[in-house]
Amino acid sequence: MVRYVYDFSEGGRDLAGLLGGKGANLAEMTRLGLPVPPGFVVSTEACRVFLATGAEPDGMFEQISRHLTAVESDAGRRLGQPDDPLLVSVRSGARFSMPGMMETVLDIGLNDESVLGLAEVSGNARFAWDSYRRLVQMFGSTVMGVDGALFDRIMTGLKERRGARDDLRLDAEDLAELVQAYQRLILEETGDHFPQSPAEQLRRAVLAVFRSWNGERARLYRRREHIPDDLGTAVTVQRMVYGNLGPDSGSGVAFTRDPATGRPGLYGDYLPNAQGEDVVAGIRNTVTLADLERLDPHSYRRLRDHTRTLELHYRDLCDIEFTIERGTLWMLQTRVGKRTAEAAFTIAAELAYEGVITREEGLARVSGDGLARLMFPRFDTSATGDPLARGIPAAPGAAVGTAVFDSAEAVRRAAAGEQVVLVRQETTPDDLPGMVAAQAVLTSRGGKTSHAAVVARGMGKVCVCGAEGLSVDPAGRCFTTRDGTVVEEGAVISVDGSAGAVYAGEVPLADSAVMRYLETGERSAGVVDAVAGALELADGLRRLKVLANADTPEDAVRARRFGAQGIGLCRTEHMFLGERRKLVEEMILARDDEARDRALDALLPLQRQDFTGILQAMDGLPVTIRLLDPPLHEFLPDHTELAVRVAAARARGERPESRDTELLDAVRRMREENPMLGLRGVRLALVVPGLVAMQVRAIAQAVVERTRAGGAPRAEIMVPLVGDVTELRLVREQAEQVLAEVSDESGVPVRCPIGTMIELPRAALTAGRIAEVAEFFSFGTNDLTQTTWGFSRDDVEAAFFSAYLDKGVFGTSPFETIDREGVGRLVGIAVAEGRATRPGLQIGVCGEHGGDPDSVRFFHSAGLDYVSCSPFRVPVARLEAGRAACAETKSDTR
Repeated sequence: MVRYVYDFSEGGRDLAGLLGGKGANLAEMTRLGLPVPPGFVVSTEACRVFLATGAEPDGMFEQISRHLTAVESDAGRRLGQPDDPLLVSVRSGARFSMPGMMETVLDIGLNDESVLGLAEVSGNARFAWDSYRRLVQMFGSTVMGVDGALFDRIMTGLKERRGARDDLRLDAEDLAELVQAYQRLILEETGDHFPQSPAEQLRRAVLAVFRSWNGERARLYRRREHIPDDLGTAVTVQRMVYGNLGPDSGSGVAFTRDPATGRPGLYGDYLPNAQGEDVVAGIRNTVTLADLERLDPHSYRRLRDHTRTLELHYRDLCDIEFTIERGTLWMLQTRVGKRTAEAAFTIAAELAYEGVITREEGLARVSGDGLARLMFPRFDTSATGDPLARGIPAAPGAAVGTAVFDSAEAVRRAAAGEQVVLVRQETTPDDLPGMVAAQAVLTSRGGKTSHAAVVARGMGKVCVCGAEGLSVDPAGRCFTTRDGTVVEEGAVISVDGSAGAVYAGEVPLADSAVMRYLETGERSAGVVDAVAGALELADGLRRLKVLANADTPEDAVRARRFGAQGIGLCRTEHMFLGERRKLVEEMILARDDEARDRALDALLPLQRQDFTGILQAMDGLPVTIRLLDPPLHEFLPDHTELAVRVAAARARGERPESRDTELLDAVRRMREENPMLGLRGVRLALVVPGLVAMQVRAIAQAVVERTRAGGAPRAEIMVPLVGDVTELRLVREQAEQVLAEVSDESGVPVRCPIGTMIELPRAALTAGRIAEVAEFFSFGTNDLTQTTWGFSRDDVEAAFFSAYLDKGVFGTSPFETIDREGVGRLVGIAVAEGRATRPGLQIGVCGEHGGDPDSVRFFHSAGLDYVSCSPFRVPVARLEAGRAACAETKSDTR
């Protein structure tokens, strides 16, 4: 017969997969000799069988009965014994703590007869009836499915009639009346009586725990936390101890350190004369553990000693539940405690300093996600009311500003010293100046990888996307909330990019000390010192270099300050916006080579100036410059706007402006059904005469200028969207010719490695041939994800991504975290085949995934040389690259 039930003395924390986290830790405390009420665990294997078959596993309840008999023998009384009943609790306990699972059922074994025996043997009728009403309420709601609010309504009504401030003011007769009311409610709501058989109570509670694994709350939580659906949950059955026996009894929760700040010392809450979930349910105000020391010094000292034992044994912050029964302390649960990001860094550093763990173990216990949360300012949430709207938290942080509805207005107001929030239905490249000027970006459409989100994260701007409750009216310069509130341009709003909330008015901000450290190097005790130590250790361990995506000297300076070891992606298209856009229009509209050359000649010194500033900021470090990538029509005015302007002029009997008609003709000529797959990237370089030569000449001349100034420029040229080696060969020939010309003209040798972005599946699959010409690869994982999945990112996020996440097609968006099975496999093929052709080929990644913690760990394992990400994600990537190296070393030593 398959074994499904284990006594606490038979397990340990290494059996969490079988016994669940709760059961494994109860077993561990039992092995340590701590005062744990006896009990047993029904395994996760039993749950999996039940979920697969819909029936109780064969022999499971016979095994439960045998283990129950052992508990009864130890206690000297039986479950439901009329004159002196043994009572037990039933708790769910999956491998990972899951708030969505079934709530605890206490006091199983009581019925209309045994409650009288419990009152007699305890000498406390109120305690007996209080325990019974808890059982009926918990069993009715969690096992029988009665709405918990209906029980609360009955309790509230009784307290009002008795003039009782809380449940302690109700006497035994009141509680007996409450039990009868609860039992009537259960019968009315379910058509079934509350079960009087203790064995049936136990059986139904165990099966209810199994069923709760697939409850809506549990499934939602698993999706959010990426917990597998096939683990199942264990069930712990434990002898009851009573915290509701009077003032010398109570229940509490303790942490071995402050889970909010990480400060050492016993931290928690205690509630006298209380049972079970009362402490966290908020039915009465708790007291601190310092008060417990005054109320019951002996129990406090024992609790302090036991918590120290647990922290040293688990070598981490422990979260503990305990009960005091008439002066006797019982330990009911422990687990490694959840904590804030601040506490995670502080605790890891403190435990390493104390010698409890190594520094490398401390690094494994913090995360890039936690560091990101510490970098951004936050609102003082105690000062916020109800939000105007909620959306997707696309770029964390907090910002306050006046609402503006177009880029030009954002720039104008920001230039006048005003802080603004750019509000749009969605953003486009045209909005870039406004995004630069704004403190935050708010859109009513789009997701975490929409244009607004990606660009805002890259610039370190706060962003909330997809706030569907807002109706944005750019023409009317206002937005309207679901309840009809109208917010007009100039009104102050506060945007919380960490929570995805938008508030009216100015919500106070709290500065980030960690960001101050990263910006200035200013260290201070506590979390800043802990973060600095973790980054220093990570830098010493990591194999992956961390570069930045930066398009301006200012971004390059910031990236270097944050620890970037170069620039892995400098996007030249951002240099053609604003006033320079007119020159791009001239190039597009040129009717002959002479006109086109004039436009390119005008762009050349501007490009050279850009590159010179960036190379100066990154002096001595590599700067990878990507040649123009987007379709040229993105630099032309909007088709509809032009068409309306031309039509309006004709309707007035006027001749349209010649430039408007030329631009309209060009827009119509260059319109594409799917621009992402159209005339862009390397294709532009091959069909637009002079474009590559102008950009390469500007790069080469910038290298010459910096060299003459005594610098050490390291420019690299990256060709985007290559699908075939011939494309790259043709562009490389043009580029090398220009580099040679500039070298000859200047007398300064110019050597710029030429490589390519791998962003098409065909490029990945033919990487061996492409490496014959490319001196380096850089994976453009944004486009590689789009072309591998057949997704247009901007289109599909709003259309069906949420449904795919809900249905489990995605665990997380493939644009946020690398798709290891598909896109990741292409990366692996390209790395292997590229290096087979060109050993030592430098390979990196410059897509958004370069700053995603989980993706960074994948890139380490895939053998890449570097990741490149936005400047504000550089510290996160540094930390995760170190953690990846640390985990690899740990795995190798096993």
